[in-house]
Parts: sequence; structure tokens; C-alpha cells
Amino acid sequence: MKDQLQDLLKKCIQDLINEGLINEMPPKVRLDHTKDKSHGDYATNIALMLAKQAKTSPLELAKIIVNQLEDASFIKKTEIAGPGFINFFLSDASSTSIVSEIIELGEMYGKSEIGKGQSILLEYVSANPTGPLHVGHGRGAAYGATVSNLLRNIGFKVDNEYYVNDAGRQMDILTVSIFLRYLSLCGEQIRFPDNGYQGQYINDIADSIVVESGESFKQSADIVFENICKDGIEGGDKESHIDELIVRAKDLLGDNFQTIFQVGIESILGGIKDDLADFGVRFEKWFSEQSLIDSGLSESCITRLKDSGHIYKKDGALWFKTTNYGDEKDRVVVRDNGNHTYFASDIAYHLEKLERGYDKIINVWGADHHGYIPRVKASIGALGHKPDKLEILLVQFANLYRGGQKVQMSTRSGSFVTLEDLRKEVGNDAARFFYILRKSEQHMDFDLDLAKSKTNENPVFYIQYAHARICSVFRQANEKGFESNLEDANLSLLTEEVEKNILRELSRYKSVIESAAIQYEPHQLAYYLRDLATQFHSYYNACTFILEDQDLTQARLSLIHAAKQILRNGLSILGVGAPESM
Repeated sequence: MKDQLQDLLKKCIQDLINEGLINEMPPKVRLDHTKDKSHGDYATNIALMLAKQAKTSPLELAKIIVNQLEDASFIKKTEIAGPGFINFFLSDASSTSIVSEIIELGEMYGKSEIGKGQSILLEYVSANPTGPLHVGHGRGAAYGATVSNLLRNIGFKVDNEYYVNDAGRQMDILTVSIFLRYLSLCGEQIRFPDNGYQGQYINDIADSIVVESGESFKQSADIVFENICKDGIEGGDKESHIDELIVRAKDLLGDNFQTIFQVGIESILGGIKDDLADFGVRFEKWFSEQSLIDSGLSESCITRLKDSGHIYKKDGALWFKTTNYGDEKDRVVVRDNGNHTYFASDIAYHLEKLERGYDKIINVWGADHHGYIPRVKASIGALGHKPDKLEILLVQFANLYRGGQKVQMSTRSGSFVTLEDLRKEVGNDAARFFYILRKSEQHMDFDLDLAKSKTNENPVFYIQYAHARICSVFRQANEKGFESNLEDANLSLLTEEVEKNILRELSRYKSVIESAAIQYEPHQLAYYLRDLATQFHSYYNACTFILEDQDLTQARLSLIHAAKQILRNGLSILGVGAPESM
């Protein structure tokens, strides 16, 4: 109905252009579902948009448009409201036609070709592989996966990618942390640096090395710590302390430093991949930062920027003139020791992404990376690409609450709740749903107790219960020998107010999917499903579905079958199951 209404309005506007009343067609004819049913089913602000062109008031133009609209059987009446809004009231027959369409299309209902097959590379999560994924990473995972599903649903071709930060100082700290725990397991007395990685997973990796290689990598603690500067606890510099330990470990171990690193990265990254797969989050590609260095792309990018005058030398380091592109200050790309910064790798990575030929590149980053956006866009512009081809979506951290108390977390100290632990406690469905209940840029509090509750206050339980209830109705109908013939139901019998409310909700689904996808806002779909579930539960409590009147029974079963299909379709996009019993 919405498409037909828009076509009707476009034809009317074209007629007004032909008559010389207005000059041109607007880029979009906006038509929205009304929030208040007393204002009709749909409303448009087209008269307000075109009034200036028409050199008349929006109210007068609205009257002209309404008078010039062709008669259509699906429109019961039109009304002009406020300063010039046009409200459309649909006929009963057109309202019920949505049920037949949903039943006919099934899981395909709601899909469209708005994206026209345009290609998108969506990168998300990309947590440093220095430890297991925690609940903070889970929000980015659920958000990115759902955005991907939404975009695919409206016709975009989406590839999901995880950028693996397997190079640089953090990976050296990880390797030294494993090495020191290994030495402890070999009987050496070690004072573990307070800024090393301290989680149990480090001990587990070290233990696996002992099992596999025995004491092959053992070194005396005295040699390892000889002349190493004091750390922060002892009154020294903890960062210099860990950096000197990295240099010492590399010197003592030689190629075995890389061996220990490889065991660590394979263990942690393998766990991350398994964890995400179990969470229903899958990637087409895992891209290695180290590959940028090994291929020489990082170095060649620096050379290109040098040759084009975007890089200068200062204090022995190479600086990129990001201030020329709106950044607050210039940024180092090569340190005075010759090591490339993370920013240098990111420049190369985004160039590599863009040269793959995608129509759009989308990154999902933590909100703390907000200041990083101008410099990355600066590098894209400096390398000859359009900065607006990259879109950055920010996700705020998730605070975890248990028993009303905030759970404190720190990745470096190892005191955090892993995504695996969260999934085991509340289940995948609740985790996926709760993570996308807020706009991504808003802070969210994840209430574990609510997520585990089987009450109407728990939105995912409430929605799933609606689906299960409908399945139960059909089981009862089957047990009573009722043979359903949903395609031939007399839908004109759906005259109760609660039935009309469900019909209104069903008609909104396609618009919600489109809006949620284009605006990257999965929470729109989550709230829609809750509204639909609310309407169904009201219907369930107000009416009987299996009656002596076979025709009315058929009509009501058709309506709730359509509701069940939409609940299932929407939950599938969110990565949430649709149980048939609860």
C-alpha cells in the first residue's frame, strides 16, 4: 500500500509540474506511518516541501494535491491536518491484504532491492587478540552482525571482516607475558610486571608450551631481569620496564620469541573465532595487520605520502600533516626508532580496502576512537580517494550489572567477564537482543538479572513468548481436527479493534526494516517486534481463535500466522531464535 500511495503521489506531482505549478520532482516523496491511528494510516509532508516552489501556502497546496489525486480503491478518505500534512485512511480491504502478502512470501517478506546489489565491506569487533572477548566486545559483535543482516535484507551485498592487530607493541607485551608465566611454571622466581597481561588464559597458554616443549625456552630469571629498570610499583617507569623486558626476551630467545608469540596468537585468535561463531557472528575474511608489513604495503603507503608532500620529518620521526584535513594536530606514522605506528598500518589497511573496489566501506569502532576518525579520513583523501566513501559507526561500551551492582572489568589485569561467560549465563538470544536495544552511540547498562528473567519485563522473552503462543494455538487447532486453509480466508471478518491494531503493526514492518537498515539502527526493529508482540498478547487475552464459526476461525488464524511470520523474520535478522514452545 505504501508503494502504491507513493506512486499515486508522484504521478500527482508530475501532473503539477506539467501544469507549471511547481518546477521539479523532490528527491524523495516522504510517506510515513502515523503514530496516532486517528490521523489515518499514512501521512505525507509533501505540501510543506513544495509550497515554496508553488508560491503558495502549504495548506493551499495540500488542497490542490488532494483534489488532483486519482481515485484509488485502497484509499477510504484523505484529510488535511495542521499546516498542510495530508493524512490517508486506507480501506478495510487494503488493510487486510497485508496478511495474504505475508503468508504468500513467508520468510522473503520484508526483503527489498533498495541497495541494488551495491557492495559494502563491513569491519567490526576487530578486538586486539591479546585476550578473550569480553562483554564490551559483545556489543560491537551483536551490533555489526545485525547491521549486516539488515543491509543484506534490503539488497546490499555485504562482506564482514575482522581486522586482526597481530603486530606491534601490544603483541610483544602479550608474548613477554606468556614467556614470564612460562618461566614461573619452569620454577623461576618471577615478579610479574603490573602492566603485563595477567588473566588465567596467559597461564593456560604458558602451560600448553610447557606440555609441548618442556623447558626448551627456559632462561634464568636473573639473566632475564639483569639491569632492567624498575617498574612502577618499585618507584620506576612501568612502561620502560616492560619495553626493556621485550628487548631482553627477544635477545635471549631469538627465533623462539616468534614461536611463543605464534602459540599465543593462535590460541587467543582461535578462541575468538570459536566464541563469535557460537554467538552467531561470522566473517568472510580475517585480515592480518602483519600482512601489511610483510607485503610492504605499509612502507609503500608512507613512500606515496612522502612523495606527495604529506609527510615531514621532525625529531627523528615521520609526521603526517593530518591538520591539513581538519585533524587537531599532525600524527606520527614512523617513530624515531624506525617502527611504524598503528596509524601507519591503518593507512595501509584502508588503502587496501578501498582498492578492492567496494562501493562503501563501513567501520564499527568503539566510541573512544571518535578522535581517530579525522586522521583516517585524512589519509584516504591524501591517497587520492574520496573520504566520504568510508563511514564510521561508533559503539559505546556496555556496563554489566548483577544484583544491581556494576561489574568492574579490566582487560590488562584479567578481571573481566568474557563474552563466553555472558552467553552461558543469559543465553545467546538474550545477549544478542539486549546488546542492540539502544542506539549504538548511547551508553547501555546490561542487566543480567533482567536478561535471565522469564517475565513480561524481559523484552526478548516477551517477544519469543508471543511466537510460542501462536504456535500453541495452531497445535490446539490441529488437535481439534481443524483444517486450516489460510490462503482462502475471508479477511473482511477481521473487524475487532485488536485485529485492526495488529494489521497496522504488520503494515509497518517493511518500513521499519528499511529505516533500521539505512540508519544503521537495529534497535528500531527490536522495539517494533516488542510492539507487535504487545498487540498480539492483547489479542490473545481478548479473543478466542478456534470457534464454531469456521470462517472467522480461518480469518483469525490467518492473521496470527502472519504475525508469527513477521516475528520470526524480525528475530532472525536480530540473530535471535523464534521458539515454538516455552
